[in-house]
Amino acid sequence: MSDLLPRFAFTGHLSAVAPPKGLAGVTLMPCDDLGLATVIARKGKTAALTERVQSLFGTALPTGPKRVAAGKLAFIGMGPGQWLAVEQGSADPQAFAADLTKDLAGLASTSDQSDARAVIRVSGPAARLALAKGLPVDLHPRVFGPGDSALTQIALIGAQIWQIDEAPTYDIAVFRSLAGSFADWLIASAAEFGIATMS
Repeated sequence: MSDLLPRFAFTGHLSAVAPPKGLAGVTLMPCDDLGLATVIARKGKTAALTERVQSLFGTALPTGPKRVAAGKLAFIGMGPGQWLAVEQGSADPQAFAADLTKDLAGLASTSDQSDARAVIRVSGPAARLALAKGLPVDLHPRVFGPGDSALTQIALIGAQIWQIDEAPTYDIAVFRSLAGSFADWLIASAAEFGIATMS
């Protein structure tokens, strides 16, 4: 009997991308080292939760569709009293969610999303143009910049997108079961600009 090994959501979906003939306009990188958890404030506890997060992690919770980060940890606004917590470089994603549950006990309900969602990083000079083919959100830097986030659909697939830097670099989270379909659309959308993949 063979041992079961974890398989990342985008495994195999990006390997068929041909290397660009010139400079790549879009770079795709699966983010396989993230701990993910939803955090929902308990009724009447938002202010206390904000204080606890500030005390424990040294960052405020965003009050709108924004991303705030402190070190490896980020909180991304999903709606009133709701956030996606993201830990970069997580050695044990399930432990991240469990620790967060203990840290925020009595103030928030948390739910591990590490196996439920897949995150891919999209960057490069043509990233906005490729995403615009299926994203009904204006990514022009005048209105959407580093720290901005949106819950939306991309090519009719539910997604959460947040911008990391001015490059521009975007992280996009989709439900794991739709990662293959999303990767197929993304590759087709970005093909004309040249695609580089990173593992």
